[in-house]
Amino acid sequence: MKCALVTGGSRGIGKAICLRLVEEGYYILVNYRSNVDEAEKTLAEIRSREGQGELLPFDVADKEQVRLRLGGWIEANPSRYIEVLVNNAGIKADALMVWMDDEQWSSVIRTSLDAFFHVTRLVLNSMLLRRYGRIVNVVSLSGQKGVAGQTNYSAAKGGVIGATKALAQEVGRHGITVNAVAPGFITTDMTAELNEKEMRLMIPVRRFGLPEEVAHAVAFLASPQAAYITAEILSVNGGLYS
Repeated sequence: MKCALVTGGSRGIGKAICLRLVEEGYYILVNYRSNVDEAEKTLAEIRSREGQGELLPFDVADKEQVRLRLGGWIEANPSRYIEVLVNNAGIKADALMVWMDDEQWSSVIRTSLDAFFHVTRLVLNSMLLRRYGRIVNVVSLSGQKGVAGQTNYSAAKGGVIGATKALAQEVGRHGITVNAVAPGFITTDMTAELNEKEMRLMIPVRRFGLPEEVAHAVAFLASPQAAYITAEILSVNGGLYS
């Protein structure tokens, strides 16, 4: 059975990606850290669309949890193959660098950049054995251009962008593509405190994006039809930055 693992899949962009990949026939592994109620709602929506899946709770920032929970699932399910990996989980802890504390820096780096390494390394093995796989990393406009007050987030997402390009060089000959989508301002919990009416004036299309629009981009890069696209960063930002 072909599976898709979506980290941070319980809500927002991650949830939209889960629901979009159901349409492509994938068995969805919904990863989340602590919000079990939202994760269960996402799984219920998957099933309401005649899809299949399960919850896979672990903290992507904790390498031991990744090893035990994700590694344990892989060992216990030899007939199920993670064909698509979407590294979506991320957190923000915004502050100007002069006032940023150690935990604000390290927690954001661990959740995006370290998690990319620990999760992808585990999943990559079976992709290499089967000579097929799709890895899509959800990065950010912040990692492309840098945003004041987000030195930690920009560093984390910028690091994943570099890693995306490097890993694509390593595994391309094995039928595995590695790409990223870089959302701009998307209507989710993470942007709820922003003044959309004011900020949309900076965006050429004059609105925030929808999680479903990011999910469509992810689904395309995860498809067999995108086999000749790798090491790319696809911006989904309404023309704000390219």
